[in-house]
Amino acid sequence: MVKILRRRKVNGNKKSDLYSKLWQSCDELRGGMDASQYKDCVLVRLFVKYVTDKYYGKPDSLLVVPDGGSFHDMVKLKGNSEIGDGMNKIIHRLAEENDLVGIITVADFNDDDKLGKGKEKVDRLSF
Repeated sequence: MVKILRRRKVNGNKKSDLYSKLWQSCDELRGGMDASQYKDCVLVRLFVKYVTDKYYGKPDSLLVVPDGGSFHDMVKLKGNSEIGDGMNKIIHRLAEENDLVGIITVADFNDDDKLGKGKEKVDRLSF
């Protein structure tokens, strides 16, 4: 019985450490944004990933993933000095194709004040 209790405590500590590290990473990634702005950036990226995984290359699907409007295109921007502008264009292509402008185009991935400038922005947005 003592062994089981100790194991649970260790696992609890590991979970706590993991949560702490995840929050620390999120704080680092969000830079000058408050949590609600960061949420928009994360949710838009997740939406693009989900839509790409589910509908990319599938005819007659609920949503259309156009050329230059997929998560794969976002990943290709890794390390690119124009990553913010590129992500905005990719999201806009997807939004235009599916009548989602103003819905998924809420986050500006090229905002220097919120995401930093130069290498800082590139590092923050690169996958």
